[in-house]
Amino acid sequence: MNTIPKNILKQIQKVQKAEITEYHVYKNIAKRTKDEKNRAILERIAAQEKAHYEIWTRVLNKPTKPNRFAIFIYQILHILLGYTFTLKIMEKGEAGAEALYMQLEKYEKNAGQIALEEQEHEKELLDMLDEERLNYVGSIVLGLNDALVELTGAIAGLTLAFADSKIISLSAIITGIAASLSMASSEYLSAKTDNNPNAKKSALYTGVAYIITVAILVLPYLLIPNNHFLSLGIMLASVVIIIFFFNYYISVAKNLPFKGRFWQMVAISLGVSLISFGIGYVVKLLFGIEL
Repeated sequence: MNTIPKNILKQIQKVQKAEITEYHVYKNIAKRTKDEKNRAILERIAAQEKAHYEIWTRVLNKPTKPNRFAIFIYQILHILLGYTFTLKIMEKGEAGAEALYMQLEKYEKNAGQIALEEQEHEKELLDMLDEERLNYVGSIVLGLNDALVELTGAIAGLTLAFADSKIISLSAIITGIAASLSMASSEYLSAKTDNNPNAKKSALYTGVAYIITVAILVLPYLLIPNNHFLSLGIMLASVVIIIFFFNYYISVAKNLPFKGRFWQMVAISLGVSLISFGIGYVVKLLFGIEL
């Protein structure tokens, strides 16, 4: 084997640490996964990462400890966003590692094989994962999208029609709760018509997504009751942030394009808000409402 230069040694040490860190991440998530099929996939990838670590440990002739902070962060992501998103984010962080492994083949004959596994095998295994929440993305999109479009427009119109944040927030809450129940019921009936055995879960995901969105949109008016235009600005910013994070989550977890979906939802939500804002202004002028 060729003598390894110091700069290459440092790179190998980073790769070695990453492999043992990822081993622990996969192992921890596997322990908390109830589905046997998914747990077997995760344990298989963990074993693969452990094997990679052992190869680099043999090259360096020195073990290393995992990055405990990274393990903690991935554990939090797993709890909040699920294991599919978390693991795909982790694998995206390895995007440049394959080229490095090919360079290291000069010093370790198995480096090319490791690169192949990192690039193909793990992606294939991750695509096999079947996480329940991702099976209800359509229901979540329905609740989220409707809440963003309907409530953003309604609140924007109410903001100009009424100058009282209490009336605006109360109206939005009542409208939001009624709409969420309506959307959940519609989703349940639609799923039942399609003979979907999980109609209740579909309805639940739709309703919960709607309610959470309503709460986020109304919150600025409750926290800043004396400046409803500032509350409107914060609400609109919240809409863009919600759309950004939701579409990013879906793009990673479901391997879907991000930019087109993001800008489409932003254009629709803010477009409806602008139209509703104008309607509120016209209503205020026509009826002379001053509250």
